Amino acid sequence: MTVAVHRRTQKGVTLIEALIVVALIAMIAAVSFPAVSSGLDTLRLRSTSDAMVSFLNIALDHADRRQQAVEVIVSPRDNMMLSRTADLGFSRSLEIPALVHIVSVLPALPISIDPGEPRHFLLYPGGSVPGIGIEIATLRGRKRLVSVDPVTGSPRSEVVQ
Repeated sequence: MTVAVHRRTQKGVTLIEALIVVALIAMIAAVSFPAVSSGLDTLRLRSTSDAMVSFLNIALDHADRRQQAVEVIVSPRDNMMLSRTADLGFSRSLEIPALVHIVSVLPALPISIDPGEPRHFLLYPGGSVPGIGIEIATLRGRKRLVSVDPVTGSPRSEVVQ
């Protein structure tokens, strides 16, 4: 008579092993979270500055091609930009995302007014372009300056240290 020995092999994971894996995943997530959130912050800021450069470029292009004066309004309090012609045949607005805000509008005025008040700039066809500068920042304090070079008349974006 042959005695058959049946061994049961246990398959699966123990609770301790599962907890160790979850703890390792949590540690990796905690270590990488600041880098990921910083990257998203930078991406948000760059995306907003690119949208502002494009907005200014469209306003400058319209003034030049249509031979109409274009008014550009920058409102730090409302966190938006507006461009329009006197006849309102051309009107564009750009709302800055909530996580990015307008810090200041350059050039600074010699008189002391509320920095949240809207600033108005006129773009004349064939005329010199005003030196517009708009400093934007994220909630973490990263900053960029969107400006129009008065010599070349082209908008650009640069990191502010």
